Amino acid sequence: MITSLEQLRARYAQPADRAVRKQLDHLDAHCQKLIALSPLCVLATAGAQGAMLDASPRGGPPGFVKVLDAHRLLLPDAGGNNRLDSLENLLTDPRVALLFVVPGVDESLRVNGVARLRDEDEFIAPFEGERQRPKLVIEIDVREAYLHCAKAVMRSRLWQADAQVERAVLPSLNQMIHDQIGALDSPEAQEAMVQRYRQLIAEEQGPR
Repeated sequence: MITSLEQLRARYAQPADRAVRKQLDHLDAHCQKLIALSPLCVLATAGAQGAMLDASPRGGPPGFVKVLDAHRLLLPDAGGNNRLDSLENLLTDPRVALLFVVPGVDESLRVNGVARLRDEDEFIAPFEGERQRPKLVIEIDVREAYLHCAKAVMRSRLWQADAQVERAVLPSLNQMIHDQIGALDSPEAQEAMVQRYRQLIAEEQGPR
């Protein structure tokens, strides 16, 4: 078992100079372009008093996360299950990590920073007309940003058509949750859930 930094480092070569130098303390033009193209990011937060960490997918039209400048991002909060795991975490520990992906692009972008929950009009206004008015926006001060190489996505073959999995290999989400919590009522069919979500998303985004 590895229990020390010395043991760990003994098993790996030192990182190449480029791997160290690529970490920025701001969002350069390349980072900003990738964020503008990204319809999905994963938001990671830390729980209070040693609670478990949380990683939550966040999605929207490409560029739904807005770059204010080289050091600040705005991530709108969209309707969900109201557990508020990420938001509650940020009230006690403002550290945040983001992973941005772009469909068809094997490289990704990692951004680390410090977050604040903003509900003032000046932070909500940039999202007017694009989607349902968010109740709040996560403002992120960028501390670290670096491009992640393509190897993980290439190994996973994530964007390859022949690697896609038929949804039918799993029960519907509602069936799985029913099984987990021991619910006795009939679960919503997968097709009905998808249609309901599509309608909710269309209402969020409003007329085009």
